[in-house]
Amino acid sequence: MGDTDRSIDGVAKTVAEVLEKKKYSIDYYQREYKWEAKQLTELINDLTTKFFNLYEPEHARKDVGKYPGYYLGSIIISQKGSQPFIVDGQQRLTSLTLLLTYLRRLQHGRSDVVDVDQLIFSEKFGEKSFNLDVPDRVGCMEALFERGEYEPPTDAAESVHTLVARYGELDSVFPDELRGKALPFFIDWLKDRVQLVQITAYTDDDAYAIFETMNDRGLKLTPADMLKGYLLSNMEDGKPRIEANDLWRSRLRVLNERADDAGSDFLKTWLRSQYSTKIRQRKRDARPEDWDRIGTEFHRWLRGDHERIGLLTRDDFYHFVVRDLEFFSRQYERILDAADGPFDAESPLRFIRYNADHRFTLQDQMLLAPLRVGDCQATIDCKFELVGRFVDILLAWRIWNFRATDYSTMQYAMFNIMRDIRGRTVPELATALHTHLQNIGETFDSNDDLYVHQQNRGQLHKILARITDYITVASGGAPVYAELTNAGKVRYEVEHIWANHAERHTDEFTHEVDFKRHRNRIGDLLLLPKAFNASYGDDPYDKKHPHYFKQNLLAASLHPLSYDKNPGFIQFIKASGLPFKAYEQFKGADIVERGRLYREIAKKVWNPDDLLTVAREGS
Repeated sequence: MGDTDRSIDGVAKTVAEVLEKKKYSIDYYQREYKWEAKQLTELINDLTTKFFNLYEPEHARKDVGKYPGYYLGSIIISQKGSQPFIVDGQQRLTSLTLLLTYLRRLQHGRSDVVDVDQLIFSEKFGEKSFNLDVPDRVGCMEALFERGEYEPPTDAAESVHTLVARYGELDSVFPDELRGKALPFFIDWLKDRVQLVQITAYTDDDAYAIFETMNDRGLKLTPADMLKGYLLSNMEDGKPRIEANDLWRSRLRVLNERADDAGSDFLKTWLRSQYSTKIRQRKRDARPEDWDRIGTEFHRWLRGDHERIGLLTRDDFYHFVVRDLEFFSRQYERILDAADGPFDAESPLRFIRYNADHRFTLQDQMLLAPLRVGDCQATIDCKFELVGRFVDILLAWRIWNFRATDYSTMQYAMFNIMRDIRGRTVPELATALHTHLQNIGETFDSNDDLYVHQQNRGQLHKILARITDYITVASGGAPVYAELTNAGKVRYEVEHIWANHAERHTDEFTHEVDFKRHRNRIGDLLLLPKAFNASYGDDPYDKKHPHYFKQNLLAASLHPLSYDKNPGFIQFIKASGLPFKAYEQFKGADIVERGRLYREIAKKVWNPDDLLTVAREGS
């Protein structure tokens, strides 16, 4: 049958069948890869949780072929002659390609390698091309494929920066339990048992008509649609059902217009925050619990648990949507606004932004957990601030002590805290969170040797931004956090006070490795404009010293004029007792001394007692 005789095909295909030896193009106006850490984390969590539900250690590889298929959604292709173009689904396919690229490198040196190369690229006439054929991604994808890392040029497309960021997060998201014997089983399952429905049209008009129909007319049966259908079917017919349906559609439409799958993300976050009671134990033979099931099949979970969560009568189902979903979806929308909207340094919700900048997506369920339907705005904001501050302190302590803050490492502990703070009043919430912090052994005092390395540079950027912002505002200046984290036109980077010249410090360090290690300590670091480092970064300290006075206050504090010409700063030093001082020279001992200053500032920025103060003022 020729193309002119064909209109639409719809076929369920495995990931291997969709990607192997294929080459898809993407129209220029759809080329941006936009998935954020949250979407990628949810995808990995969904896949790995489903796999754990099937896998047994005593299984042989051939047993994977008997595992039931797992449906991962649909993609829409416009077939233009011999070239397929992706109309819908490139975010998912790009993320799967990143995952496969990561799994390829994770298998390095093993004897049981599963070949995934041809799912990532195809080769024709000796030329390799990636399955998603986007020219401005080629250099990035080649580097990730060959080396597992890439430093994007500053003028690289936004998609390239996003690709590198998401790839860099995979190692922290992918579960440790799958890195051993189970790894080839998981890759086999991902390739040959995970399925997508590929809908192929043979004109652009047909392809986009399908896309609009599936997405705008509600014909794409997502878990959210199935949950809505179940809830509506249990309500009184007529006005109540119409009202609930209209509210559901309007609220989820608002969220989905903000980000891909934000409506589904909300439903998972809300249901987990209010109703999950158990989470899968991190051991090989453990089974998914309700927290895990809500993440992968919340529509089925609610059907099975509707009585436990109080859905017994038609009125219960009605109020679950028009009261509960209405309330929690609006608060979730405020969380999204606080996380990625314009930054408000005076808002009690500013801590949500700080945590989001560390890509800590687990905070969302914790923020919703203590809320009660009917809480007034002031109470909601106070609860948001308390949870935000708690997470902010916890992350700062973990970063300071070189502890992981990724999703897979933190989810079990955060689930337990979320469950503990569910429905708490403001005083109860503050006390519970403060107690949790008091029981943590590693604080700023646990480590006096914090240093920068490749993996924590981004985290220390945020730490230095907060420290700099704190002393600036406390000295009477305007907030600078957003500027220092590159919300403005000037690009700031973590820079060393010492230039990278070991030969200048042979009086203190006989070995270059010792010099480099000392140079990377926190006390030698500042946030400075990239242009500053380009101009002065290679200069010795005495040449750079005069120029620091014109920079942000943390840098300017190295210069004696800051202690003569800045009355607000002088008053702040007296009031705080912080051991600021100017440095005409900057030796090895000065880096250590400066690091202790940073630590004392950090104790004031991230002070657990602030939780109790906020609660008293908010009560």
